[in-house]
Amino acid sequence: MFFDSWLGLLRVLVVGTLAYGSLVLLLRVSGKRTLAKMNAFDLVVTVALGSTLASILLTESVALAEGLLGFALLVGLQYVVAWGSVRSVRVRRLVKSEPRLVLWKGRFLGEAMRLERVTEDEVLAALRGSGEADPGRIEAVILETDGSFSVVPEAPQQALALTRLAGRPET
Repeated sequence: MFFDSWLGLLRVLVVGTLAYGSLVLLLRVSGKRTLAKMNAFDLVVTVALGSTLASILLTESVALAEGLLGFALLVGLQYVVAWGSVRSVRVRRLVKSEPRLVLWKGRFLGEAMRLERVTEDEVLAALRGSGEADPGRIEAVILETDGSFSVVPEAPQQALALTRLAGRPET
């Protein structure tokens, strides 16, 4: 239970070092977009890469070559999805959600919050996290495609970052 063998420890040390080095190299070659958390697919790839690394490290039945192929497959699929979403509106709509406005000019947008399953308490927590306690002094709170909140303080009338949001009320 506490110690199996020196050979097992040596395997973890050698295979772990090689797998980790290979993953770092693969991520450097594939670019920053591979680990971006811009949508649900990005999160799945990040978690799957970690899970694959853990499997390589701790499961003797998973050979290093199989794990490296798993890394390459995940990164390759991520590349294909990102490539497709940049070049095709149809693919982009399939894999990415739109940011949604949940608070506008100090007013909670109840329907948008229901659609996104967000509570007022969660929006207020985002406000506190941004250093603002008064919703009335906030232009907008946006639920981003990665699930995070963006808090925009009072802004000029035609702020570009606020023009392409789902559920934006007419002014």
